Amino acid sequence: MEQYCNSITSYNRLITREVKVGNLIIGGGHPIRVQTMTTTDTLDTEKTVAQVIRCIEAGAELVRITAPSKTEAENLAAIKASLRAKGYTTPIVADIHFTPNAAEIAATIIEKVRVNPGNYVDKKKFEQIEYTDEEYVEEIERIRERFTPLVLICKEHGTAMRIGTNHGSLSDRIMSRYGDTAIGMVESAMEFLRIARSLDYHQIILSMKSSNPQVMVQAYRLLIQQMQNEFNECYPLHLGVTEAGDGEDGRIKSAVGIGTLLEDGIGDTIRVSLTEDPELEIPVCKDLVKRYPGNRVKGADMIPTITHLPYSPFEYKRRETIQVSTIGSKSVPVVIANYKNKTALLPEHLNAIGYIYDEAIDKWTITDAAADFIYSPNELLSFDLPGTLRVITSPALWETATDTNKYLPLFNFKTYFQSTHKSDSINFVEVDCYGSKNGIRDEQLVSISKDPTVVFCLSSTLSHAMPAVRRMMMRMMELKIQSPVILVTDSAWQSTDEHLIHFATEAGALLLDGFGDGICIGLQGKQVEIASNENEAGAESGKVSGRNYYNNNSVEQFLNSTAFGILQATRTRISKTEYISCPSCGRTLFELQETTAKIRAVTSHLKGLKIAIMGCIVNGPGEMADADFGYVGSGVGKITLYKGKEVMKRNIDSAVAVDELILLLKEHNAWIDLV
Repeated sequence: MEQYCNSITSYNRLITREVKVGNLIIGGGHPIRVQTMTTTDTLDTEKTVAQVIRCIEAGAELVRITAPSKTEAENLAAIKASLRAKGYTTPIVADIHFTPNAAEIAATIIEKVRVNPGNYVDKKKFEQIEYTDEEYVEEIERIRERFTPLVLICKEHGTAMRIGTNHGSLSDRIMSRYGDTAIGMVESAMEFLRIARSLDYHQIILSMKSSNPQVMVQAYRLLIQQMQNEFNECYPLHLGVTEAGDGEDGRIKSAVGIGTLLEDGIGDTIRVSLTEDPELEIPVCKDLVKRYPGNRVKGADMIPTITHLPYSPFEYKRRETIQVSTIGSKSVPVVIANYKNKTALLPEHLNAIGYIYDEAIDKWTITDAAADFIYSPNELLSFDLPGTLRVITSPALWETATDTNKYLPLFNFKTYFQSTHKSDSINFVEVDCYGSKNGIRDEQLVSISKDPTVVFCLSSTLSHAMPAVRRMMMRMMELKIQSPVILVTDSAWQSTDEHLIHFATEAGALLLDGFGDGICIGLQGKQVEIASNENEAGAESGKVSGRNYYNNNSVEQFLNSTAFGILQATRTRISKTEYISCPSCGRTLFELQETTAKIRAVTSHLKGLKIAIMGCIVNGPGEMADADFGYVGSGVGKITLYKGKEVMKRNIDSAVAVDELILLLKEHNAWIDLV
């Protein structure tokens, strides 16, 4: 069976085994738990306790603390004792990577340990190694021998465990057999899970993290399928996009990955890994989780069920479409800037969507994140449009336009049939997917699709809109319809983060499955500002929380930037530099937020380049995944620079490391001078 969840047409939680973590139950249909990880030095008990308390008071239900060696693992006892003395009973999780003995100590102290199967026993050398079947079996036995003591300690002390696979830190052995793939991630975790089950230990949670949401989503789906096939049950799943970054990008990337799975009822606990103070991650987690109340099934019976998927949810393949002007086929997805609530448009208003007008010389500058179309249903523009930009408007206004190539009509399916005058190039047709019993019928869809100028604009008025649009896409595939599709999503939420999460989840989930040839997002009602709900913890700490980044900008700029951010996060259209930045922890060897901002400031013009900024050797090079270049803490005040996973410059003084990174980029022809 291709399905990886209970239902892809209605919200129905995947029921997993219950796992007890201290006083908290995870899985089994219990509420989705939110968690974060400290950034303090684990040996600094006072600071760590203070940060844990801030996280708990922000709403964290679990808090993870790094334990890279025996010393830090032993100090977890002091941290836990201090928290309990202050009346805090929230479970503590020890984060373990290379040191099994640290895990064994931690398991006797706190409620849960997290191990990474890629580096818990295996030693990574980043070399291609060939394994015979006999050698592979011997390696599994070596893992069993080293992992069994931890499992037995956890059984004895009632300690839970997370087996957390990371895309970028798969062992050489896994890489040799499966490559750098989602199925390799699954097998890496399954090896450890099989050992635990053979010892009758089941207090296990699993995760499949990647900085690439596409890989991350595929890995979780494959893991569910594998557990169901092999065990006829699933263990609880912890969701997260690792090294998501900060601000808008970090929130969008996290919501694309986590939100896509939550939409299908997958996930028992989540963490949003932002390069910000850990307490600032919790409100974002809450914004994600609150989208899934128990009554979300309302209207689900309007969506037809399906037993066979006409696409594979385990690999990315874009839906095949015809080319309609610049939309569809092999063209990158287009962005439609939503000006539906704007009137009296002037040239300067297009600055927000990437078209910069210089009145003095009467010239336009077009940026990499310039929208392809404008949606303006209420008026025609009073000036000439720059470049290839075109305007989508109502059929009535389109009829009055002098240039019917620059202006294009948007019909609904009824007015499309009624109209006797249509565009020779593109006719947009909007469809409410299963939102009405009198909605579009199959024969009408087929009839419209025979017009080679038609581009469908799909949305849904159902509360569970994404599955409705996805189901319509599947129906179009079943009917052999190859017309391009624009994904249309409006948000009725209030705050910046809520909007970002809504758009990234609703549109991102479809793009990850290869659906959609364009995106148009908007705000419902007459909202003219982006609301902020910056939390008190961020204000008190003096840190930028990332929740106010659009206060001084227009709604149109917010929507345009978000649309391009979603396409970037889903790897369907690259328009800017991508930063794979870890969220910092007690292992971090430099000021991560400050350094990330500094690197971003000098490299943000390098479109398409992926730069990883990692606080320590645990997160780099192991978890840099598919980064082109890496900036990794290798000692206090020392930085090591990577190209891919190869060391280029070792132990550079941090005072000159950013300059050295620029030199490295230039040496490998990855640098472009700003004009």
